[in-house]
Amino acid sequence: MSGQALPCSPQEIGSLFLFEKLSAEQLGQLCSAGRVEGFEPGPVYTEGDPATCFYVMIEGTVVLSRRVGGDDVEVTRTSQRGAYAGAMQAYLGDRVRQVYHNSMRVTEPSRFFVLPAEKFAAFMEENFPMAVHLLEGLFWGSKNTQRAVGQRERLLALGSLSAGLTHELNNPAAAAVRATATLRERVGKMRHKLAVISQSSYTPEDMANLIDIQERTAERVAKAPVLSPLEASDREDALADWLDDHGIQEGWRIAPTFVQAGLDVDWLEQVAAAVNEEILPNAIGWLNYTVETELLMDEINDSTTRISHLVDAAKQYSQLDRAPYQVADVHELLDSTLLMLSGKTGERIKVVKEYDRTLPKIPAYPAELNQVWTNLIDNAVSAINSTGGDGTLTVRTALENDRLLVEFKDTGPGVPREIRDRIFDPFFTTKPVGEGTGLGLDISWRIVVNKHHGTLQVESEPGDTRFQVLLPLTATADETPEESA
Repeated sequence: MSGQALPCSPQEIGSLFLFEKLSAEQLGQLCSAGRVEGFEPGPVYTEGDPATCFYVMIEGTVVLSRRVGGDDVEVTRTSQRGAYAGAMQAYLGDRVRQVYHNSMRVTEPSRFFVLPAEKFAAFMEENFPMAVHLLEGLFWGSKNTQRAVGQRERLLALGSLSAGLTHELNNPAAAAVRATATLRERVGKMRHKLAVISQSSYTPEDMANLIDIQERTAERVAKAPVLSPLEASDREDALADWLDDHGIQEGWRIAPTFVQAGLDVDWLEQVAAAVNEEILPNAIGWLNYTVETELLMDEINDSTTRISHLVDAAKQYSQLDRAPYQVADVHELLDSTLLMLSGKTGERIKVVKEYDRTLPKIPAYPAELNQVWTNLIDNAVSAINSTGGDGTLTVRTALENDRLLVEFKDTGPGVPREIRDRIFDPFFTTKPVGEGTGLGLDISWRIVVNKHHGTLQVESEPGDTRFQVLLPLTATADETPEESA
């Protein structure tokens, strides 16, 4: 917004702290290059517009704000003479995109010294070349450092995730290998038992009954109930006694397998009634191999299913072969991240999910949101571990004021009030040297606020720290998400 042009007095602008050390000649140059403008209450410039001017307040009250989601959040309000804003990086020229990084408005009639960006850059280059070089070095050095440390942060996160995923994959893979080896042994014994049966004097009716019982036993294994340890122990004792009473050797060894398969004394009575007494031991042995084989196949199926779920979670987490910007279900993203980090949460940290499954899908960059979840979960785990390692992580979703809330609550020691305003700053960390780069929350903040137009905030007290991510339910006008598969 253009203001009212007013006379520029070198003496007046020289009274501002920003220019108080300048010579009369330099002040004259500024007045010639710039101008004084008066503004009525209202906007002066808007965040995201080309940064064309550098503003220094002579008198009045200025408010600076940032766009967060659909709201303008006030970050600074001041009446201090000499307060400045606008094209403060004009000295970098076209090497960076020159836009306003906030919005400025005045709340009362105010006057500013206004210097066009290109003339501000020329004045700095002519009068303070060394300062310009130092500022350039500081700017690019900070950018390069942030980029390098950010890359390191991502590599550390990737290494941690890879280690956790490898650990999680190893357990079911090893179980499947063990079960396969045991199954091969059991099938070999079944072939041997079949050879023995074929050489015996079993009638066709006996064989038919035995095969029928085998089929019905296999079906029963698939429907085996889950018993408490006490119930399982009582049933094992009852089965072992029945087997001993019927002359079955090593009944104590067979009983636990039958209990795991859901067999009981009534079932064994049905078996005894269906076959001749002299072939009952062989029938029980045959059924034992059948049960063991079914249980081993179930174990292999469970292990390979677990591996498949882990691979699916890894694909969901990394968003392989998916559009960067799409309509996504945050619960799927949260579940894949929690599964990927399950090795880090371990058994001592209880993970509670309080999901509102009625929430709609939202437009998002899923891979980057997964990075946010990773950083927030990692911080929560570190906080809980700092108090001994036992605690609870609660992940909650809800609808809050037409935005989707994702909340991570931990029972750690909390974030001290004196540092709460700094935790999202780049390179700020409370972790020991070498354990944290101070970029996790900064990266998360930029992904949520800058990329998704949302909000990232923290509420904390000892034993109850909540990081809250608020995301818009609809896309902005210039973004068109794809539907997720």
